[in-house]
Amino acid sequence: MKDDKQFEKYSSAAVSSADSVDEYLQRLGSDDAREQRYYSQEQPFSTDEMTRLVNEERLNELLAQSDAFLQGLSEELKDFDE
Repeated sequence: MKDDKQFEKYSSAAVSSADSVDEYLQRLGSDDAREQRYYSQEQPFSTDEMTRLVNEERLNELLAQSDAFLQGLSEELKDFDE
C-alpha cells in the first residue's frame, strides 16, 4: 500500500512536469520561433579560439579532397548529356 502511494506521488509529479514542458513549448510558438530562439543563444567563437581549435593541416586535406571531388563531378556532368 505504501508503494502504491509513492507510485501515485511520482507519477503525478511526472505528469505535472510533462504538462509544464508541453505548456512551455506551446508558449514558444511555431517551429520557426523555437529555431530562431535556439540559434540566437549560440555563442560564436573568437578568432583566437578558432585558431587554437582548428587543425589547419587536416582542414587543408579536407579542402583538397573536396576540390578534387567537385572537379571530378564537374567532369562527369560534362559527359552526362552524351
